Amino acid sequence: MTAPAEPQELLLKLLDPASRANPYPVYRQILDSGPMQMPESTLHVLSGFTECDEVLRHPDSCSDRMKSTSAQQAVAAGEAVRPFGPPGFLFLDPPDHTRLRKLVSKAFSPKVVKALEPDISGLVDGLLDNIPETGQFDVIESLAHPLPVAVICRLLGVPIEDEPQFSSASTVLAQGLDPFVTFTGETQGLEERMRAGLWLRGYLRELLERRRAQPADDLMSALISVEESGDQLTEDEIVATCNLLLIAGHETTVNLIANGILAMLRNHEHWTALSADPGLAPAIIEETLRYDPPVQLASRVAGADMTIGDLRIPKGDIMMLLLAAAHRDPATTERPDVFDPTRGQIRHLAFGHGPHFCLGAPLARMEAMVALSAVTKRFPNARLAGEPVYKPHVTLRGMARLDVAV
Repeated sequence: MTAPAEPQELLLKLLDPASRANPYPVYRQILDSGPMQMPESTLHVLSGFTECDEVLRHPDSCSDRMKSTSAQQAVAAGEAVRPFGPPGFLFLDPPDHTRLRKLVSKAFSPKVVKALEPDISGLVDGLLDNIPETGQFDVIESLAHPLPVAVICRLLGVPIEDEPQFSSASTVLAQGLDPFVTFTGETQGLEERMRAGLWLRGYLRELLERRRAQPADDLMSALISVEESGDQLTEDEIVATCNLLLIAGHETTVNLIANGILAMLRNHEHWTALSADPGLAPAIIEETLRYDPPVQLASRVAGADMTIGDLRIPKGDIMMLLLAAAHRDPATTERPDVFDPTRGQIRHLAFGHGPHFCLGAPLARMEAMVALSAVTKRFPNARLAGEPVYKPHVTLRGMARLDVAV
């Protein structure tokens, strides 16, 4: 009989690039092991659905890492914990989070998103028109990547011709979300992320100056007008907000579209069903969000002494939530390892809960709905042309290439 793996051993397996193509057996091991508490690291790793859901909803859960014991220790040691300046509002707590989110939320309201549907459909049709009717194509390069990039560029006011530069920077920065420091105490690729982060902030500042001189009908111009009308918004906050939206606005939606396509091609009856009935798209998207979520991990800081389930969590400790494990918790979902959009109620935490519920959820769902419906209708007999190739990211796990034959 094999002895159960130690918590540190399981977490290292999760970080191992060999697990990227299929991390779910590791997640199951962690889930079966129960919550991991490492008081010497002020870290608690939670993988059950109920516990993760409770943390996301808890009023004492904080998103500002500066409130953690480890960050305060780094500050006391003279380390620069925020080398780029203030973070995006995703990593802030009220009142700053409330103020910034309110200013941005109008651009992502259901009404605004609905009005974008014809443009998104046109973009998808144009991308699919460029795919040959026979042969094979890379889903990432041909559809899943260019669509969200075009949409977020249009919303923010970022020139689409600059896409290769900021996409390259955003890919590097996305690795900064991976919990290498939290799990191992080691930094990986820090210098490269510093260069990418400084470049992207500098790029956005230059673009802000152009928008000041020539305002347009976009979110960046709207944020500038707010800044110039009073003290609600600083230039650093505009840069941080645009930086967050540019990265979060396309990395996660690329993964959602690609993950949905891969899941249907591996379970072809759902590809065939959607090609005949676009009304099935919402259920397929929700099941994709549960089964293979674009964001696999999230973290919170205990803003006070907390009790989650049977766990006591001291103020300042970090709670790492393994959302991808929680989604496959058999206590919550029957047959959790099966992709089944017809299962009825689909419960997931892919967009979070509480005050930090994903602002872009309606837009991501809309883009995925249009893309998945159109690609299955256009290519009803499509099939996988090889195993997918994955990026190194752990938190924003996604594919770098997915070849499909038509």
